[in-house]
Amino acid sequence: MTQRRAFDPRGFQPIRAPGGLDWLANHRELGQGMDEFVSSRPNVPDNRRKKIYMIPIGYLDRQGGPPVARLVEFSHAFFGLEAADLPGLDLRKAHVTKRRLSPATAEQILTTDVLALLKERLPGDAFALLGVTMEDLYPAEDWNYVFGQASLRDRVGIYSFARYNRAQNGEKGMDVDRLLLRRSCHILAHEAGHMFGVAHCVWYQCVMNGSNHIQEFDSQPLHLCPVDLRKLQWSVRFDAVERYKRLLAFSERAGFRNDAEWLRSRLKVIEGN
Repeated sequence: MTQRRAFDPRGFQPIRAPGGLDWLANHRELGQGMDEFVSSRPNVPDNRRKKIYMIPIGYLDRQGGPPVARLVEFSHAFFGLEAADLPGLDLRKAHVTKRRLSPATAEQILTTDVLALLKERLPGDAFALLGVTMEDLYPAEDWNYVFGQASLRDRVGIYSFARYNRAQNGEKGMDVDRLLLRRSCHILAHEAGHMFGVAHCVWYQCVMNGSNHIQEFDSQPLHLCPVDLRKLQWSVRFDAVERYKRLLAFSERAGFRNDAEWLRSRLKVIEGN
């Protein structure tokens, strides 16, 4: 009974009507139902490939990035797979293409070069290897930047938190480290969700909603809607109630008060309290 309640859509908020700059106002997406998800034949963990690995690219800690250990902890709670980190990739020794768009802008690294290096480091028991960095990224010469890029076939991805850094954005107020950690967890949940084959959500307020700007991104929740939760559970076969409890424990430790409050209320509904 409690497992069925975990996927009950009651209590989830429908997606907001998009404004002029928002994602759905500028991208036509029809949504991905459960049948479409299954028929897409997404990558799924198996008895051999069953861990999520994380590897820092560059000096994440020295550049004000989130602690990798917390990202590993969140990944385990969110995806229900064992998670671990690998020794970082030193960009001073790696052969990756770099550029500056102008003398005043930060140096950028080419995503495809990093993905090739990650492929070489992919452990045999990995479902996915996620590179995390505070370096700015670009995928091709005709792009200004990109937040991240993944190769689903090779099961590797690279994600930058540089443009979500409050200090870089000139933002003030809320605790800088806590907000950057939440934004980083959001990016990981969303982008790694794509590696599980989950497309953008168009029905509910969900961590898998697309976003075009930082205000839209920050307004989105850190949880999955019932449709996308069912997709992930189909892939990983976790206990949905225990997953909510793990996420609640993590959110409380991380100081994500609003997320923890939502998770507590959701567990009360599921457990019939």
